Amino acid sequence: MTWLSIIIAGLLTYFTRMAMIALVSREMLSERFKEVLAYVPSAVFPAIIFPAIFINDYGAFVEIHDPKIFAAVIAIIVGYFSKNIISTILSGLFSYWLLIFFIFN
Repeated sequence: MTWLSIIIAGLLTYFTRMAMIALVSREMLSERFKEVLAYVPSAVFPAIIFPAIFINDYGAFVEIHDPKIFAAVIAIIVGYFSKNIISTILSGLFSYWLLIFFIFN
């Protein structure tokens, strides 16, 4: 019964999301609506990333000397100058790894 519930929930989720992609064509949307939708990734990404940086495993705010904050600052600087998402993500990851393995150990 549990597997059947999981499969049905997965299919319902898939088809409701796929319907919006398959049934709505780009020509149906106005230019203003397309412009607004272009900002959705920029608005959602910080909402996902900032809690991971500023809140620890116990739900409290991290201290100012946490390596995640330093890595985020480095990633912001790289992102500002490079305007490249991949280099921003990689610089943040590598700087975090360097900080936790070599400097804060």
